Amino acid sequence: MAPSDASRALARFGLGMRGNAETRGQGDVRTLLLAEIDRPRAALMNDPSLLDSREAWLAVREEARRRKEGKEPPEGAPKNVARAIYFDEVEARVRRIRRVDTGFVERIVGFWTNHFAVDLRGGARRGMAGAYEREAIRPHVLGHFDDLLLAATRHPAMLYYLNNITSVGPNSRLGVRRGRGLNENHAREILELHTVGVTGGYTQDDVIALAKILTGWSLGADAKYPERFGRFTFKAPTHEPGPQVLMGTRYPDDGEEQGVAALRDLARQPATARHVATKLARHFVSDAPPPRLVEALTDSFLDSDGDLRSVYATLLHSDEAWDLPPSKLRPPQEFLWATIRAVDFNAPAPFCQRVLNLLGQPLWNPPSPAGFPDDSAEWLAPDALTTRLDIAQAIAGRSRALDPRGVAEEVLGASMSMATSQSISRAETTEQGLALLLMSPEFQRR
Repeated sequence: MAPSDASRALARFGLGMRGNAETRGQGDVRTLLLAEIDRPRAALMNDPSLLDSREAWLAVREEARRRKEGKEPPEGAPKNVARAIYFDEVEARVRRIRRVDTGFVERIVGFWTNHFAVDLRGGARRGMAGAYEREAIRPHVLGHFDDLLLAATRHPAMLYYLNNITSVGPNSRLGVRRGRGLNENHAREILELHTVGVTGGYTQDDVIALAKILTGWSLGADAKYPERFGRFTFKAPTHEPGPQVLMGTRYPDDGEEQGVAALRDLARQPATARHVATKLARHFVSDAPPPRLVEALTDSFLDSDGDLRSVYATLLHSDEAWDLPPSKLRPPQEFLWATIRAVDFNAPAPFCQRVLNLLGQPLWNPPSPAGFPDDSAEWLAPDALTTRLDIAQAIAGRSRALDPRGVAEEVLGASMSMATSQSISRAETTEQGLALLLMSPEFQRR
C-alpha cells in the first residue's frame, strides 16, 4: 500500500472514505493521519446535551425508585431513562463519525474503550457507558498511558463493573467490624487485561496485593456529601492497612496514593508495553502482526514513557503497517460506521442498536471484561455474513438518490477490483449496486 492510497489507508487506519471524497483531495493520507493525532483535543466530545456519569447515574436511580414505588414518570420524561440516555450517546457518535476527516482518532477511542471494557448491564451502570467513554477514555487517548489507566480505573462505571466498590480490606476498620473482605475482580483484570497481560509474570499473590492496594477506591453514595456523591472517592475505613508488595516492589500505606503509585508503575512495565503494542498492531494491521512492528511499537512505548501519540506515530511511520494486504474483516461496529460514511447515512440510534445487536457487537456492551474479540475469525460465521448482506440491503434501500458507481469510485478508489466494478455496473437497481459495494471484499476487509 502506498502512503498516498487514501482508500486503503483510511480503511486500515480510519473509518473509511466518505462518499463525497472530501478527504481524497487533501494530500498525502499519512500526513493527514499524523495531523489528526497532533491535535490534542481531537478525541474530546464536549456535547452539552449529553449527561455526565453522575447525572446519568442519578437519573437511572431515580427512575428505579419511582418504579419501585409504582409511580408514573413525570410528564414529558422518557419511559425508559437509561435507553433514552443511550440513544442520545449513540446519535452523538453517529454525528461525529459522519463528520471526521479520517476517523483515525475515533478508531483509537474505540480501541481503548474496548481495552478498558465496561458494559451497560446492571442497574447502576445503565446509562453511564457513553459518559465513561467521554470522561475516562477520550481525554487521555492522545496523552500518556498511565493517565489513561488511572482515569479508567477510577471511573464509577469501572468501579461498579469490576466490583471494587464492594471490596473491603479484611483488616480495615470496616472489615474488622463487619467481617467483610476482598473482591479480587478489579485487581485481576488490571493485571491480566489492562497492563502486563496474562504472560506478564504476575502471580496470585500479586492479584491479592493489588486488590488490597485498591481497597477504598469507591463511589460516593451518601447524598449528605454532594461533592462526592456519584463520583470517585477514597474511603479510608475500607482500605487495607499496611505496606503491600506488588511484582517485587514494596508500596507503603499512604492511602489512595498507594494505588496511584502502583498503577503508574504497572503502566511502565516492559510487559505492559509489549501487551499494548501487540494489541494495537493486531487491531490496525493483522491478526498475526509482524514481529518487527510489535517490537517498534514496544520500543516507542518504553522510550517515550508511555506517550501514546508517539506510539501511534511509530505505527504510521512503520512500513510493516502499510505493506501487508488487507486481511482483517471489519468488525460489526466498523462495518456500520464505514457504511454510514460511504453513503452519508444519518442512522437513527434505534437502527444502530438493532444492527449492532444483530451483528453481535452492541455498542458499550461487550461479553466480558476482555472486551470484544479483535480477530476476523470471530466475525466470519456464514450466518453473520448473511446478516451483513441484509443490513447492506436495508441501508441501500434508504440511499436511493446515490449513484453506486460514483460512490464506489470515491470509497474504494484504486483498490476496487475489476470484478467489483463490473458487478456494480451491471446491477439492475441502485439498491442492488450499493449493496454490492458494501458487501465487496474491498469494503469488507481492511
